[in-house]
Amino acid sequence: MARRRTVDRFDGRILGAGTSSGVRLVVGDWAGSPLGSFTDVMVATADDRRVLLAPTEAVADYVTSTYTFDEVVRCDVALTETAAEAGTRWLVEAGPLVARLDLGSRTATGWLLAAIPGPLSRSRVFATLADPVARLVHPGVRTRGSAGNGRREYYGARDQHAVTHVAGTWQGRDLGRLGDVAPDPRFGFSSTPARPSLTRVTTTVVRV
Repeated sequence: MARRRTVDRFDGRILGAGTSSGVRLVVGDWAGSPLGSFTDVMVATADDRRVLLAPTEAVADYVTSTYTFDEVVRCDVALTETAAEAGTRWLVEAGPLVARLDLGSRTATGWLLAAIPGPLSRSRVFATLADPVARLVHPGVRTRGSAGNGRREYYGARDQHAVTHVAGTWQGRDLGRLGDVAPDPRFGFSSTPARPSLTRVTTTVVRV
C-alpha cells in the first residue's frame, strides 16, 4: 500500500543576506503555515557552522527535519518592520543575533514574478517549470528538489526586492558591511540568490 502524502504550505517571505564578517543570514517570515505565523532565522557563521534560531520546539522540529544544521538555538525571534527613507527596514532580534536590514526597490526578477498570476505562481507546476530558469539566472538557486527525510519541496516565488544595507551583531560581534550570500550556506538543496534580496514565496513541502 502506498504511503499517504501530506502537503504543507508556507506563505511568507525569505530574506537572504551576506556580510563582510562572513556571517550569512536567511530569515523566514511566515504569515501562514501549518505551524501558525512565525519567524525563524538560519545563520551560517564565518567558519561555516549552520545554526537555526527557532521560536518554538515545533518550528525547530519541522525545520530540522527538512534542512541541515550543526546547532539549534531555541529563542524568541522578533521581526519589526518599519518604513525607511528608501523603502522598508527590518529589525530582527533573535537570541545571539541583532540585525537591521534595509529593503529597497523591486529587482528585475521581482518585476517578472509580479507579472505572473498569483494562483499560478504559488503552484508546484510553476515551481517545476521555473527550476531550470532559476538555476540559469541565479546560480545555486533551485525551485524544486529533495529535502530531508524523503520530503519534496517547491518554491513558488511571487516578488523580489533588493536588500540594500545591513548592520548589527552576531554573538556580540559586528556583522560588518552587506555582501553576497557566499559561499552557499548549504542548509538544503537550494540557496537564496547570491545578491542580497527579499523574496515573497509560497513554499510547498510534500512529506510521507
